[in-house]
Amino acid sequence: MAAKTAPAVAAFLDGLPAERRKAMDAVRRVIRKHLPAGYEESFAGGMIVYEVPLARYPDTYNRHALWYAALAAEKSYLSLHLMPIYASPTLAKRLRDGFEAAGKKLDMGKACVHFHTADDLALDAVAEVVASTPLDRWVAIAKAARRT
Repeated sequence: MAAKTAPAVAAFLDGLPAERRKAMDAVRRVIRKHLPAGYEESFAGGMIVYEVPLARYPDTYNRHALWYAALAAEKSYLSLHLMPIYASPTLAKRLRDGFEAAGKKLDMGKACVHFHTADDLALDAVAEVVASTPLDRWVAIAKAARRT
């Protein structure tokens, strides 16, 4: 599970309208429950971010922590960024299949799922994606991508 909540995360959540806060809290609980060990929760780019600490992997392409997942409140929707599906067509398919099996409509870009309420999401499929990649494996994927 992620480390303690950063003050900026709490301030961000406190600033959301009640219905958006409720949706973000529900999705955030799923992420934190299924997040592999070592990732940290922070606030960056106006989003709640689950990242590889710089102490663990400082040699990123942009010198910022390597993101694994993120939650954002856009103007007209909420979004869940699931970076592992960039690296894995298999995970992307599992996410699509999970939404289909749950009878949910998947509104997704490359790795960004748009939603309005937590009920819009197939939370079991989201949990599976979040739990799928241990920190060391995610770092190895990032390093391999930089070599190509």
